[in-house]
Amino acid sequence: MSCEVPVLPFVPCRCVFSSYKRERERECVERRGVRVSRGGRGDKEEERTTLSERSPPIGQRFDSFGELRSVHMESNSGEIEELPPPPPLPPNAEPIKTDDTKKLSKSKRALMARSGCGKKGQPIQLLTNHFKVSLKAADEFFHHYYVNLKYEDDRPVDGKGIGRKVLDKLQQTYASELANKDFAYDGEKSLFTIGALPQVNNEFTVVLEDFNTGKSSANGGSPGNDSPGNDRKRVRRPYQTKTFKVELNFAAKIPMSAIAQALRGQESENTQEAIRVIDIILRQHSAKQGCLLVRQSFFHNNPSNFVDLGGGVMGCRGFHSSFRATQSGLSLNIDVSTTMIVKPGPVVDFLLANQKVDHPNKIDWAKAKRALKNLRIKTSPANTEYKIVGLSERNCYEQMFTLKQRNGDGEPEGVEVSVYEYFVKNRGIELRYSGDFPCINVGKPKRPTYFPIERSSLVEKSRQKPEERMSVLSDVLKRSNYDSEPMLNSCGISIARGFTQVAGRVLQAPKLKAGNGEDLFARNGRWNFNNKRLIKASSIEKWAVVNFSARCNIRDLVRDIIKCGGMKGIKVEDPFDVIEEDPSMRRAPAARRVDGMIDKMQKKLPGQPKFLLCVLAERKNSDIYGPWKRKCLAEFGIITQCVAPTRVNDQYITNVLLKINAKLGGLNSLLQIETSPSIPLVSKVPTIILGMDVSHGSPGQSDIPSIAAVVSSREWPLVSKYRASVRSQSPKLEMIDGLFKPQGAQEDDGLIRELLVDFYTSTGKRKPDQVIIFRDGVSESQFTQVLNIELDQIIEACKFLDENWSPKFTLIVAQKNHHTKFFVPGSQNNVPPGTVVDNAVCHPRNNDFYMCAHAGMIGTTRPTHYHILHDEIGFSADDLQELVHSLSYVYQRSTTAISVVAPICYAHLAAAQVSQFIKFDEMSETSSSHGGHTSAGSAPVPELPRLHNKVRSSIRRGFCTARTVLSLESGHTKV
Repeated sequence: MSCEVPVLPFVPCRCVFSSYKRERERECVERRGVRVSRGGRGDKEEERTTLSERSPPIGQRFDSFGELRSVHMESNSGEIEELPPPPPLPPNAEPIKTDDTKKLSKSKRALMARSGCGKKGQPIQLLTNHFKVSLKAADEFFHHYYVNLKYEDDRPVDGKGIGRKVLDKLQQTYASELANKDFAYDGEKSLFTIGALPQVNNEFTVVLEDFNTGKSSANGGSPGNDSPGNDRKRVRRPYQTKTFKVELNFAAKIPMSAIAQALRGQESENTQEAIRVIDIILRQHSAKQGCLLVRQSFFHNNPSNFVDLGGGVMGCRGFHSSFRATQSGLSLNIDVSTTMIVKPGPVVDFLLANQKVDHPNKIDWAKAKRALKNLRIKTSPANTEYKIVGLSERNCYEQMFTLKQRNGDGEPEGVEVSVYEYFVKNRGIELRYSGDFPCINVGKPKRPTYFPIERSSLVEKSRQKPEERMSVLSDVLKRSNYDSEPMLNSCGISIARGFTQVAGRVLQAPKLKAGNGEDLFARNGRWNFNNKRLIKASSIEKWAVVNFSARCNIRDLVRDIIKCGGMKGIKVEDPFDVIEEDPSMRRAPAARRVDGMIDKMQKKLPGQPKFLLCVLAERKNSDIYGPWKRKCLAEFGIITQCVAPTRVNDQYITNVLLKINAKLGGLNSLLQIETSPSIPLVSKVPTIILGMDVSHGSPGQSDIPSIAAVVSSREWPLVSKYRASVRSQSPKLEMIDGLFKPQGAQEDDGLIRELLVDFYTSTGKRKPDQVIIFRDGVSESQFTQVLNIELDQIIEACKFLDENWSPKFTLIVAQKNHHTKFFVPGSQNNVPPGTVVDNAVCHPRNNDFYMCAHAGMIGTTRPTHYHILHDEIGFSADDLQELVHSLSYVYQRSTTAISVVAPICYAHLAAAQVSQFIKFDEMSETSSSHGGHTSAGSAPVPELPRLHNKVRSSIRRGFCTARTVLSLESGHTKV
């Protein structure tokens, strides 16, 4: 008979779960609320979760991979026996608190050291944009001081740009008190000198005349009177005199010998801090030259550096610089970078240029709100500067606010007036065209401050998203004139003018297989399917075309798809129909346009289609894309492909068909070594490959949840087929917090479990003995968190499925956001695809390498920087580099090698596409009972909407769970 008491005495028995005895001992003790100190383990206290949190229902217990079995015990004769009562409490037991949730302390993993360099490949000599650094004196110390900056009434100063002005004035005014020392200031809270200041704690008073804060902040200023609902805390006014208090408090000493160690390719506990100091010295040097500082990049205000990019935006070329500790010593990494700034001038002129329309009546104000957010304006006639936070909900005629004034009795009272009425009647300011348009909002959520759009002008140096390009760097180094920097001279630091030479290797491109066993040959990282069939072609049937564009010839497009599909082995039936959007709907809101198209489609088609081809007017930033995807996938369960053709040719049609084929369950190509199979260490033992990434909202959207995506390989020994699982999590959280989410003792709602189960079911019920993890989007400062937090979650998810299962793990981080570039000496061409560098400019101790797997067709190739944080599998340098190279050729959406391994590319695609088509403010607040949560006390993160059952059922082998919003078949998102 089944067990009715979830505890077990220590008697000889057999049970179906290997750890039953240990579990029951623990549960027995915890049920009585005690902690047991076990002498056999050094009297180390173990603290566990409560029985209600971990135990399954009575009579049940998890076996491997989620299967439930009854828990019972048998006697030696084989008869079922009831369990006896629990044993008495041990004599050394002590009570524990019910809310005691402290976990066992775990020793932290350290980043693995380099075990050796690779040897495979054709040798190639390269140059890199690292410039060697030398140091003459290493006996001095940097002295670090904490800067406390306040106004004279003791209010803190936290506006950007203020600190440098105050500290520059401090140096001028108190040179003798500071012993005429030069110092480096980071613009915030830290100041560094060579040698100590005369006093340990220094307090000074600094007066700035013609003061301009550089940023509106909570630090006051006189109240403004040129705006309704004016918020004095957000105003900045020119030509003020301000008094500041500056306190310099000693914080630490940093030995310059740490730099000398870095020069020898070694690291100490002070190395990174010492390198940070000389980075700050360079930033300050550039700031004094009048540069705009953007993180580690500097932009000269030189007309020759500006290029009109159209749309009200200019490109500004500058450069990035940072010191790096490498195997060959300390080097200065310099790279050309570009930022985009808006043209100064009236806001309405910017919007007309940005949206390419000829009249304010044609402006899309939803797009305008996104384009203007966080830019800075000056208002007239007061010439006051503000930061834009949004637009008003109503137009200037109708937007009301409470104007505080005194009545006839001299008593204060509030009067409701419109923004238009206030400016025209109260201020006597003429408004020619603002009445019908929204107002600019520069206030706060609960205290908006409005200005008519025609009284607002954008100011210079309002930045938008930056993008980096490489150019000639030797001139940049020469113009920087670092030899004239006093602090570098005092340190005895000099920087070489020549590029560093490195030795690289070019790996041979992997061989690919197409349909009918034909070979695909990659030349210069590219291949094509001319006269070749796909390795597994799907069928496009019961489909239709919806057209949101007025410029596309749909009939020709459909004809070309049918013809090209047949050549690739894809059977394409004639579509049911082509549904054209009514011209009258084209200026309607996006959601309304989508609803109108769905209604029209339902009336014209004989039944619900299995596939829809959606033609959009814009390739990027289409407002239709998000609502359309959500409607088709979540509400109707229809697979859809969006296109925005501008020039239709055979290559374009082929690329579209590759995407469609994969979405419908097909497979375009395979690595030859997958079919052998002969991938070192991967083909011999069941191995799952994971790719992980997190997508965040834009910099100005601090309330938009982040999207975490994890993809996994399936059908081992293949490495070309993937599926995805996606979750929402707290805004701007880079660590993935949903990898393991136990719901009691029998449910794990995390990302990893469903991926492991999918691998198990798709690989002949075999558990992976090896797990290879590729992680994207984290900085070097977060490596330890990935290694000790995320990896722990993945291990716990494995143990939750089977306590006796201990796969081996290899963890690799891929970085694209760096500034190391490689050049072929004497050649105008990029480095060849397959180039790998694992020496000279790599980390002095840790295991890393650079790889250019792809062919750089535009600009200079940016290599991917791979960091091997942990490797239990035991890859050699050559085997791992060849695996990474091969995984750059299995991205099913492309006929070229890609710059980063396919699992990461799929994870990035999944997270980014879900971020695009999900609008969280449209979700029901009550629909996320199982959603993620923000920090304690804050609202739960909205759960992503669920895919329709028809979409889930169309994906083989149950790709989607209730909370997976998209899936990948052969590496493609179902979006």
